[in-house]
Amino acid sequence: MLPFGNNYLYYIEIGLQVICAIHSVRRGTQGKWLWIIIFLPLVGSLIYIFSEMRPGRNLTTPKIDIGMVINPSANLKKLEDNLKFTDTFDNKIKLADAYLAAGQTERAIELYEKSLTGAFAENEHGIAQLATAYFQNERYPDTISTLKKIYNTHQFARSHVHVLYARALELTGNTEAAEHEFKLMKGRYSNFEQRYEYGLFLERADRIEDAYAIFEQMLDEAPHLSSIERKSNRVWLSKAKEEMKRITV
Repeated sequence: MLPFGNNYLYYIEIGLQVICAIHSVRRGTQGKWLWIIIFLPLVGSLIYIFSEMRPGRNLTTPKIDIGMVINPSANLKKLEDNLKFTDTFDNKIKLADAYLAAGQTERAIELYEKSLTGAFAENEHGIAQLATAYFQNERYPDTISTLKKIYNTHQFARSHVHVLYARALELTGNTEAAEHEFKLMKGRYSNFEQRYEYGLFLERADRIEDAYAIFEQMLDEAPHLSSIERKSNRVWLSKAKEEMKRITV
């Protein structure tokens, strides 16, 4: 019989494998991750947790800046002064992000474009933010061409900017390609923002029954989510519920 300590570690390994496997299957990534989780018991689970379950892994995850909330003008002035004093990529991006958050999209675009050159030309955060600014300024072709630069990155598939990519395709008349992108984001028990937006896309195409089915599925999944998952997706579940009340089938 194994000592108690070894048994304890064994059960931890098995527990982690089960949690990671369920999480992966729910998100439709089992083809990529399941063999890693199974054949590298502890290491595979830890790699999966770090890559797929840790907070803030998505592109352009918003960070709450208390200074920006309390006194946005003073915060912008501080960031502008920082850039004047030290002209670095990091300071440019921080100021551009602040301009974007403050609704000064033209200034944000100008600064992102100046920043994304040379060694920083492929910076994923900067590219995603620039595309967001383009979208807000209704520069949809620029949104598409910019996001193509990070389309094949690991984080893009489930990011908010993937929704913007699909919307930009729709708004430039390429509805077939737009629907293809929305379908790529249709993982069960996940991607609630993306699926909600797909439902709205279907509504705009007068496919009301299909839209209703999307919203209904989202709400059917809600009771099976963890408390953390329900909390993080509360907004989209609530919006889906409202849409179901609003549309008729």
